[in-house]
Amino acid sequence: MRNGATYLTECGLRPSVQRLAIYNYMVTHPTHPTADEIFEALRDSIPTLSKTTVYNTLKLFVAHGVIDEVFIDRTSERFDGNTLLHAHFLCNCCGAIIDTPIENPERVNDSLPHGASLNKTQLLYFGTCEKCLNQPNNN
Repeated sequence: MRNGATYLTECGLRPSVQRLAIYNYMVTHPTHPTADEIFEALRDSIPTLSKTTVYNTLKLFVAHGVIDEVFIDRTSERFDGNTLLHAHFLCNCCGAIIDTPIENPERVNDSLPHGASLNKTQLLYFGTCEKCLNQPNNN
């Protein structure tokens, strides 16, 4: 795992205590959390942290390419510490969001309209995860 303070500085951001905690949470919890989930996870260890600080920091991170915003549902904004090209799998049963490799990343551009330029890709699969499929009541 890369050094958070160095990485934030390289991205043009001052690595405050709050920013480092949020960054470290993002890269160690690949669950695509919401701002509220991050706030709840960090508030006991950083009593001065507010929901507004978490939300503003996440938006700042997105603007500087530190993390990605993931558009999975319309009810909540989710964030992803993995900025490498990958897809997401959303389990219809438990709601888990699982990072999934894109098998042929070089072919992502193949379906673009002629003359179009791609700057971001978000691929989302829907289905039932292995954990839910193996539940006794799903047999």
